[in-house]
Amino acid sequence: MDIITLENKDLRLELARETGALAGFTAKEKGWEVLNRPHLGLSFQLLVPLPGRRNNPVYGEKQQVSTVEVDEDGLGVVFTWDSVTSAYGGEHRIKLVMSVTLSGQQAAFSLSIDNQSEHAVETVHFPYFGDVQRPPGAEAFEAFHYGYAEAVRRKLYPTFDNTLGYYGFDYPVQYGPDSWRSGAPAVPYVLLRSADEGLYVGINEPSAELVAWHNELRPGYDSAIDFRVPESSSISGLEVATRFAAIHLPYIQPGESRSLTPIAVQPFQGGWQNGVDVYRRWRDSWMATPDIPEWARQPHAWWQLHINSPEDELRIPFTELGKIGEEAARHKVRAIQLVGWNDGGQDQGNPSHDPDPRLGTFDDLKAAIAEIQSHGVKLIIFAKFTWADRATEWFREELHRLAVKDPYGDYYHYNGYQYHTATQALNINTKRLIPMCFGSDEYFSVCATEFQKVLDLGADGILYDENQHHSPALLCFDESHGHRLGFPVFSQDNAFQQHLEKMSREVNPDFLFAGEGVYDWQFEVYHLSYHRSWDKRHVPLSRYMLPQMPLMTAISGFNDRNMINQCLLYRYIMSYEPYNFKGHLDDFPLTMDYGARMDALRGELRDTFWDGEFRHEAGAAVTNSGGEAHHPYAVYHSKSSGLPGVAIANYEDEAIAVRVTLETDHQLSRYRLVDSEQWQPVHDGIVIPARSAAVVI
Repeated sequence: MDIITLENKDLRLELARETGALAGFTAKEKGWEVLNRPHLGLSFQLLVPLPGRRNNPVYGEKQQVSTVEVDEDGLGVVFTWDSVTSAYGGEHRIKLVMSVTLSGQQAAFSLSIDNQSEHAVETVHFPYFGDVQRPPGAEAFEAFHYGYAEAVRRKLYPTFDNTLGYYGFDYPVQYGPDSWRSGAPAVPYVLLRSADEGLYVGINEPSAELVAWHNELRPGYDSAIDFRVPESSSISGLEVATRFAAIHLPYIQPGESRSLTPIAVQPFQGGWQNGVDVYRRWRDSWMATPDIPEWARQPHAWWQLHINSPEDELRIPFTELGKIGEEAARHKVRAIQLVGWNDGGQDQGNPSHDPDPRLGTFDDLKAAIAEIQSHGVKLIIFAKFTWADRATEWFREELHRLAVKDPYGDYYHYNGYQYHTATQALNINTKRLIPMCFGSDEYFSVCATEFQKVLDLGADGILYDENQHHSPALLCFDESHGHRLGFPVFSQDNAFQQHLEKMSREVNPDFLFAGEGVYDWQFEVYHLSYHRSWDKRHVPLSRYMLPQMPLMTAISGFNDRNMINQCLLYRYIMSYEPYNFKGHLDDFPLTMDYGARMDALRGELRDTFWDGEFRHEAGAAVTNSGGEAHHPYAVYHSKSSGLPGVAIANYEDEAIAVRVTLETDHQLSRYRLVDSEQWQPVHDGIVIPARSAAVVI
C-alpha cells in the first residue's frame, strides 16, 4: 500500500494513494493510534439508489483515484475521482473531490460532489473511519452526544449499545442520540471518549444541512445477552472493528453539484469538558446570544399552570384566572407559564392560538393577564407551532398541503401525548401531531397570524413548546413548498424566531422568547430554555456550553429538595409544577419553603453562584470521609474577584462529610447550607445533611 503521510507536531494521518482510504490516524501527544489497521481503512461511501435496487452503495475504498495533489508542506492532500462504480449499477458520472488538511491539533475533511449521472446521490458517509481504537489502557469507551439539555452517552466498549432494531441491520449500530436529535444542526458534534482522552468530531461551518453521527460494531457481539464487544481483533475468522462515520443526506439530484458540510476532527486530553471546549471555541467565533430581558437575567422562579387538555378539564375560567397573580406574588414567584388556554386545550387544535371559548372570551383572558401583571408577575403564554393537529378540519382541508412530506409524498406524523383518561392512556383517541414545513412561506404566514393573537393578549412572552423539534421529520420532499428536494427541516428554525421577534419588537421590546429543550444554535435567538432533568446522574451539558443563558427545569415533587439542589448546582431557574403542573403553589409547602431558601441563598451569593463563571467539576475535587470521589458538585468563579466557590449536593437519605481540594493555590474557608444561614469553617470537614446542599467559599 502506497501511503501519503500528513504530519505536524500534534497529528499524523496516513492515506492510501490509490484509493484515498484513511489508513492511519495518530494523536501524537500520548501516542493514541486512533486508526492503526491500514487494511481496514475507508474513505467514503455513497448511496446511489437504482430502480428496483435502493440499497446500491459506492464503496470509496474500492474506487481508483484519478488524481492526487499533495501540498508542499505535507499538511494537505486533495484526491479526485472523475467517476465512481457502484455495487450494482456499474460506472456513474459522479465526480468527487476530497480534501484533507491539518491545522494545529485539528484535521479537516471536505468533499464536493458533481453529479452528472442519471441517479441521485442520497447519502454520503464522510469521513469514514474503518476501525476506531480506544485509547491505550482505556477500560471503557463511549460516544458522548448533546441531547435534551444534557449528555446522551452510548457505550462503545466493553459493551456496545444498539439503538435500532437488530432485525433491520447486519451489525449493531448507533445513529445519533435519538430520533430528531440524530445529528447536526441540533447535535453539531460527538465525542468518542474514554475517561481521560477522546476524539472530538464536529461540523466545521454553521450549516443547517443534516449530518448524522454513526457507529457500527462488526461483525457483531461476542455475547449478545450482555452486548459484549469481542476482546480479540478477530472472532470466528472475521475482523472485529468499530466503524464511525459522519453521514450526510444531501439528495444531490442528476445535474446538481454541492459541497458537503466540512468536518473537523481533533483529539483532546482530559474529561468531556475539554472535548466540549473545542466546540465552544469554534461556536463562539461566529455565534452571539441575544439581549435578554432584564427580569429574566435575575435569580427567580416560575410557576407552570395547565388549565385544559384534549379531554376537557376546563379547570379555571378566564374570569377567575387573575387570582393566580396574587398567589404567585405571595410566594415570590416572578413568572407564570399558562398552558392549555388555547381552543381545545394543550396539544389539541394546533397551530391555533385562539382562546378556548369554553373558558371565556378573548377579552376575558386579556383582562386576566393584565390582573396577573398588576401583582408584578409576568405571564408567559404556552405556544406551539411545530405541529398541526391531524384531527382538525383545518388540517384535513388546508394545512395538510404544508406538512413535511416523506419521499413517497405522505406526511409524517408524531404519535402525540396522552391526557387523563384511560382512553387516552391506551392510545385510542390520542391526537396525532403532524410536523409542518417551515420551508413554506405560506406556513410562515399562518404562524405569524397565530402569533399576533398572543401579542394582542398582552402577554409578556411565549414558551414555545417543543420549539422546532420537527419529530419525526428531518427532511422535506414536497417541492411545492418552494424548496429543494430533501430540504433540511431545521434550516429555517432561527429565521422563524427572528420573524416573530420582529413582530414583537414594536409591541413590547422586552417580550421574552423561551422554548423547550432549545438546542445550542437556537440560543442565537431564544432568551431562555425549559427542560426536565429528573436524574441524579444528569450531566448539565447545555449549562456548560452556555454558562450564562437562562435555563429552567421542572420542580414537581412535594418535598423536592434534590431537584432544588440540582438547580443550585447548575444555575437552573425553578419551574414549580405541583400535580404535574395541574396544581397550585399552596399545594406543596415543603417544596416552596426549601425553594425559597435556596433562591435567597444564591441571591445573596449571586456574584459567585449566579453571575460567576460555571465550570462544572473542573478545577476542584470533592471526596467523602473514605477518600472516594463524591458527586455531584459544581465549581464557579466569582464574577468580581475570580475566586472559586463550590456548590455540593447530597442526594442521599443520610448525612455525609466531604472535603474539597482546589487545583489552584486559593483556599476555601467556610460553608453554609441551604437549610441554615450560619457559616461554618471547613477545616473540620463539610457536613451536609440528607437531601441538602452546601456552598463553599
